[in-house]
Amino acid sequence: MKIKFFALAAVLCGVALSAEAQPLTPARKVKNVTICDMEGKPAQLPYWGEKNLFIFYVDPDAYIGKNTTKDFSSEIEENKRCSGPNIVGFGVINTSATKLPKGLIRNMARKRCEKSGALSLDDQTGEMVKQWGLGDCDGAFAMIVVNKQGEVVYFRKDEITPEGKEEFYKFIEQYR
Repeated sequence: MKIKFFALAAVLCGVALSAEAQPLTPARKVKNVTICDMEGKPAQLPYWGEKNLFIFYVDPDAYIGKNTTKDFSSEIEENKRCSGPNIVGFGVINTSATKLPKGLIRNMARKRCEKSGALSLDDQTGEMVKQWGLGDCDGAFAMIVVNKQGEVVYFRKDEITPEGKEEFYKFIEQYR
C-alpha cells in the first residue's frame, strides 16, 4: 500500500503537463476556485488570467492499476512538449472522491513536490467539479486547459489513445 501512495504522489507532483485534444466549442467561462494547498490552507489556482493553465484533476483511485493518461503525463513531463512562456501546468488532487486517507495522500504529495519543485493542490470538497460543471470525476484522471480569459477550452476525463496524443500536441501549441 505504501508503494501505491508513493507512486501516486510522484505522479501528482512530478507532472508538468498532459492531455488529448478535445477542444470545447464554445469555450466555457469559469471562475477561479478556492481549494487548498498541500498544508490544507485555502489557495486559488495560480497564474489565473496571466497564463494558460493545464490542470491534471486526479482522483487518487485513478492511480491504482494501469492508466494510459497517467503514462502520458509522464511522457509529457520528460519531453517538455507542453511547456512554454504562456502556459503553466499543475496537479489538483480530488481527495473528495476517494476513501484513501487524505492526510497521507497530501503528505506524500507535499514531500514529492518539495523534491521536484512541482505544484499540487487539493480539492477536498469537489469545488472544481461543482463550480465548473465537470460532471462525475469519480475515478477520473481528467485533463483541463483553461485559457488566460478564464475559459475551459479543453476537457477530457477518459483515457487517452495513441491517436489522441498527437492531436493533443497539435492542440496545445496555440497555448504555449
